[in-house]
Amino acid sequence: MDSKKQKGGTRRDFLNLTAGAMSAVGVGSALWPLVDSMNPAADTLALSTVEVDISKVSAGQAITVVWRGSPVFIRHRTEEEIAIARKDDGQELRDPQKDEDRVKKAEWLVVRGVCTHLSCIPLGTKNGQPRGEFGGWFCPCHGSHFDLSGRIRKGPALKNLVVPKYTFVTDTLIRIG
Repeated sequence: MDSKKQKGGTRRDFLNLTAGAMSAVGVGSALWPLVDSMNPAADTLALSTVEVDISKVSAGQAITVVWRGSPVFIRHRTEEEIAIARKDDGQELRDPQKDEDRVKKAEWLVVRGVCTHLSCIPLGTKNGQPRGEFGGWFCPCHGSHFDLSGRIRKGPALKNLVVPKYTFVTDTLIRIG
C-alpha cells in the first residue's frame, strides 16, 4: 500500500478531488443566476444615457427630461441668473459648492430633479410654478428652497440637487450619463 501512495495517490484521493471539483461546479451553477440577477435590466441599460437637443431652449427657460427613471432639470440661465448664482457663492451654504464647480458652461445648469431630503420632485421648471425664495426650485412637500445653481438654501434638505455626469456633444446637444 505504501508503494501506491508514493506513486501518486490512492483511489480515495482521486474520488475526493473529483467530488470537490463537482461540488465547486454545482455551487457556481447555483449562484450564477443570483449574481446575474443583480445586473441592470436591458431596458435600464438602454436608458443609461440620453441625448438632449437644447437648441430650442431660450435663455430663462428650463426643461425636464427623464434619465434612468428620474427627472433631470436643464436650465438655460440668463446673464443675470448667472451673476446672482455667482454672487451667492459667498453666502453661508449648508452644502458649500461654487456655481462654477456645478456647471460646464455657465449658461447651462443640469441637475437631477429629485429633492435630496425625501426624493420629492421640486417645482420651478415650468412657467408659473413657484421657484422658492432664491429663484431656483421649491419642494412643496417639506419646504426646501434651492437657488439658481441647485444649491440648498432653506428647508430640511441637507444636500444640493445632484449634478449628473453629462457632456456637451455639440453646442446644442447634451449627453447625460
